[in-house]
Amino acid sequence: MSERYKKSEALLARALKTIPLASQTFSKSKTQYPYGVSPYFIARGEGSHVWDVDGNEYIDFINSLAAVTLGYNDPDVTSAVKAQLEDGVIFSLPHPLEMQVAEKIADMVPCADMVRFGKNGSDATAGAIRLARAYTGRDHVAVCGYHGWQDWYIGSTLRNRGVPQAISDLTHPFTYNKIDSLDEIFRQYPDQVAAVILEPMNVTEPAPGFLEELKTLTHKHGALLVFDETITGFRFANGGAQERFGVIPDLAAFGKGLANGYPLSAVAGRGEFMQLMEEIFFSFTFGGETLSLAAALATMSKLQREPVVDTMKSQGAKLIQAVTKRIERHGLGRFLSMSGDATWSFLLFKDAEPYTQWQLKTLFLQEVFARGVLTLGTHNMSYAHSDGDISALLAVYDEVFPVMKDAVDKETLGQQLHCQTLEPLFKVR
Repeated sequence: MSERYKKSEALLARALKTIPLASQTFSKSKTQYPYGVSPYFIARGEGSHVWDVDGNEYIDFINSLAAVTLGYNDPDVTSAVKAQLEDGVIFSLPHPLEMQVAEKIADMVPCADMVRFGKNGSDATAGAIRLARAYTGRDHVAVCGYHGWQDWYIGSTLRNRGVPQAISDLTHPFTYNKIDSLDEIFRQYPDQVAAVILEPMNVTEPAPGFLEELKTLTHKHGALLVFDETITGFRFANGGAQERFGVIPDLAAFGKGLANGYPLSAVAGRGEFMQLMEEIFFSFTFGGETLSLAAALATMSKLQREPVVDTMKSQGAKLIQAVTKRIERHGLGRFLSMSGDATWSFLLFKDAEPYTQWQLKTLFLQEVFARGVLTLGTHNMSYAHSDGDISALLAVYDEVFPVMKDAVDKETLGQQLHCQTLEPLFKVR
């Protein structure tokens, strides 16, 4: 047992007795964090920093998988939640907050005439697909990106155990920025595709005209266009990626940053499609839970009132530029590069003989965790990330990058690792 993570490892052993993977979320589980060099439980967060159960402090660039946009324990959000707590959490009839938050989303999001709430991004994407199938009377779906845990999508991935083959056969992945890969699906399943759903951007920028061409092709074949804005929503712009790129979908799914980490998601879209919510079944006991709605209203109001997105963009752009320079300066270009958006950027690892990308990433995680940076190779920016946080991150990279280069050049990575290498399990992007 490592001394730095002693309590984390003890709690992991205890949790594994009652919780599969010891976590409710795959991406927060032991599959992503190499044993012996990683924290496993966080005790609290404030602004851009978190503290694990052993008392170790980190600058957090994961931000609960990009769910936290304002920062942990944002005073405006916390104040709104505390005030609502005095009145109650859930009731026998809807609370006016449901309408107020729906109106705020309709005000901010270009495609949104009407809104329905869920709790996870998976609720919202599944709801959008059910609407599209109901509206078109078709069954097949074209997908690009990660869209949650439910059968209709996950059946098309390698994590498809337990999903009936008949369900898996209805979902067809296509390749981002390659319009021909989508056209092939339409040719293979003429008049059978209900929806095209994609993350409008993740690792790679959309090629010029790609989203526009995709929308035209989708509508040409009588399908609905769905943007999965679970991450890009309220991050790429106040109105999401659809505002940022100027391409408006028929329906969109939102989650994560909608309520600064409180459990709330939403399906939004044009009225003619959303009216079908009265005929399909999309219903949750906790869909109108008021603490998350109060958090959402406070979050979106702050987005409108303060330069949240612009700050995340400018801070993230500085980070990308500085990290890219350091990759070049330290000579890591053959196995490390930067990609993504300024508000949601990625360090991309490649194999470097004799080592795999997973061995390199494991060494990277071991070294950055030890120096007080929490990342999985992404930089999920929040409004709370300061110039000091970025400087501290860069100082850590200035120490870690030479360690990685030395390990590759001298072929000593095995000796430098204090843990087992991460295993490639489920690549979502």
